[in-house]
Amino acid sequence: MAEIEIGIFKTGRQAYGFDDIAIVPSRRTRDPEDVDISWEIDAYRFELPVLGAAMDGVTSPATAIELGRHGGLGVLNLEGLWTRYEDPTSLFDEIRELDDEKATSRMQQMYSEPIKLELVTERIRQIKEAGVTAAASVTPQRTLGLAEAVLAAELDILVIQGTVVSAEHVSKTVEPLNLKKFIREFDLPIIVGGCASYQAGLHLMRTGAVGVLVGVGPGNACTTRGVLGIGVPQATAIADVAGARMRHLDETGVYVHVIADGGMSKGGDIAKAVACGADAVMLGSPLSSAFEAPARGFHWGMATFHPTLPRGARVRTGVRGSLKEILLGPAHENDGRMNLFGALRTAMATCGYETVKEFQKAEVMVAPSLQTEGKQLQRSQGVGMGH
Repeated sequence: MAEIEIGIFKTGRQAYGFDDIAIVPSRRTRDPEDVDISWEIDAYRFELPVLGAAMDGVTSPATAIELGRHGGLGVLNLEGLWTRYEDPTSLFDEIRELDDEKATSRMQQMYSEPIKLELVTERIRQIKEAGVTAAASVTPQRTLGLAEAVLAAELDILVIQGTVVSAEHVSKTVEPLNLKKFIREFDLPIIVGGCASYQAGLHLMRTGAVGVLVGVGPGNACTTRGVLGIGVPQATAIADVAGARMRHLDETGVYVHVIADGGMSKGGDIAKAVACGADAVMLGSPLSSAFEAPARGFHWGMATFHPTLPRGARVRTGVRGSLKEILLGPAHENDGRMNLFGALRTAMATCGYETVKEFQKAEVMVAPSLQTEGKQLQRSQGVGMGH
């Protein structure tokens, strides 16, 4: 791709987000009933290609179970409120009532409570006992410290997750996690991320991970792009890491799954993520709008409560409907925020594709007017695509 001159000293590539691109219909269409949107990773199969984000306002043990029953995979944050407090329900009530200017500092206080290893094991077992696949998330810094409790609970899938996770972390002060060594010796399938480039994605794949999370700062609750100035628009990030997946497959014969993480609020965003190369998506804010979500219409990221440099905000997402309605419908709104995977199925059918992997081959084009062309009335009245 051609470099654009930013100044005499610096050039850069043009990058695109979901709003900048459109999926192009092909010569064939299908019945939506004939479309298969199921997804497999390691030994596990899911009817829906969705992971519930490892954020406290989104995924509790109860919502992880509910998401699993609907065909998805909930990822519990093992460094969140559920492993610091026996019953954090009152804290969620307080978080909803906090004034905006006080929310971050009060949440920093809440998250200063130490993680309790017995709660780590207990929460995982609670999910497993319900008969669904159990997945949980840790940061690289705490991976070794929580590993024993994770193994004791017989977790199914571990997610090692941070704002940016690299295969080569360099430190002069502490012994960093050797990701490749840990994955090789740890007896669980592991998903790692985030990343946002071809090179970083390829190196993470070479660690032996079964999946890579793609996304640095695109989420509704994330302020990383403002605080740190780093990130890549999601359409380009996904396509780049999907390119790394193909190189890794050619080199090793091993297929590593690309999971788009963040920046998706509507069914069309999910469809575009898959068309750019994603095998599945991790959703936060859309699922926080479910009746069953622990924060009931509020959402905050994993770095919101960082003790020295918070990189997230508590945002209001509102309550839209049940988890089932958000995932599978029926939709009672026309803005694409309900029946997300009915929308994916319909997009695939409209373009003539039968499976998620086939849909990754769909033609896309740069379309900066896609969101505004012919939508003057909706925008002026604040309906449909106008809000």
